[in-house]
Amino acid sequence: MTSSDTVHVYWRPGCPYCAMLRRGLKRTGLPVEWHNIWTDQRAAARVRAVTGGDETVPTVEIAGKAMVNPTTQQVLTAVRERAPHLAPPEPQPRRSWLPWRRRTVS
Repeated sequence: MTSSDTVHVYWRPGCPYCAMLRRGLKRTGLPVEWHNIWTDQRAAARVRAVTGGDETVPTVEIAGKAMVNPTTQQVLTAVRERAPHLAPPEPQPRRSWLPWRRRTVS
């Protein structure tokens, strides 16, 4: 896979923000490649380059754009802007099972 075919997430074990982002991204179905900065020195160097010398995680890279500690929604927005071929389809509005909410006003 090339860098434009996946979302790169730089993380470390024990990081609660990384865990929250992992859960959120898992629900989206995006192709994600996870890089542990404690076991991958190149990943750690990439994070330091993006963050100005810190190892702040999660750091996400999408088609050359890096984001530090983004929310799942921010990642989805960046994917739609920079790599729309990766974006999941927009969710359809749910139809209510309550009969009085199905009525339409003419």
